[in-house]
Amino acid sequence: MSAPKLTVAGSVNLDLAARAPRLPAPGETVLGGDFARHPGGKGANQALAARRLGADAALLACTGTDDHAPAALALLRAEGVDLAGCAALADAPTGVALIAVDGAGENQIVVAPGANARMTPDRLPQRIEGALLAQLEIPAETVAEAARRTSGLVALNLAPAVDVPSDLLARAGLLIVNEGEAQAYGRERLFAAGGLTAVTLGAKGAILYRDGVEIARAAPPKVTAVDATGAGDAFAAALTVALLEGREPPRALAFACAAGALAAAKHGAQPALPRRADVDAVLAAGDSRP
Repeated sequence: MSAPKLTVAGSVNLDLAARAPRLPAPGETVLGGDFARHPGGKGANQALAARRLGADAALLACTGTDDHAPAALALLRAEGVDLAGCAALADAPTGVALIAVDGAGENQIVVAPGANARMTPDRLPQRIEGALLAQLEIPAETVAEAARRTSGLVALNLAPAVDVPSDLLARAGLLIVNEGEAQAYGRERLFAAGGLTAVTLGAKGAILYRDGVEIARAAPPKVTAVDATGAGDAFAAALTVALLEGREPPRALAFACAAGALAAAKHGAQPALPRRADVDAVLAAGDSRP
């Protein structure tokens, strides 16, 4: 079977992450953290995850021309993600995410979007062949235009929760949200288009709906979570790739839950994204079940 072709339209960031025993309360300083710098951004994360899981992946994005840009793109370039659609802007900085992670793997994230906010519709190709996976860390009008130009499946990870046009939701064949995002958009709006909607439940797994009716439920494998930063991106990419490969919804959802759990078991976003063999091994061991 040939690798599914997947174009990801989204953000590129450099993640500056500090670990601490607990997350600070408003106005509080917490000492004792370790610091690391990792490539990130939901678009870049999902493109790399899709590539590691077997897709022919391309990324449409913007970075600056500053010192952060090479580091932000390093893993994607090394692993063969097509970066021909990435623009380097001299008048905008590369996006940066400031991440605090506690001892249980929970996080708080502040994103300075920089060049991501300049990813405008005029930077898109006239036609996007194959499938599209997009998020909302770039302007919503760009995501909507990318969906209109896509020939195949449109998968939309509605993160972060921002206002989006109804025609974008209607164009998407797959919507992916966490519990908070599901509440923000509302079930009626998420289910109105009649396609697939995946709702992630953290350590409890995920549920997949078609036209508002539950069609699959999966639990993640048992792992020790240390950093949830890239788990949602691993899930989104894995579910999209699995469906493009023709897997039945229950198997596709189990595959995605396993990928998300494995990502949460390592530190960092892109360094933690699992490879196909790792996910297949977990599923073969029977550790992820509906």
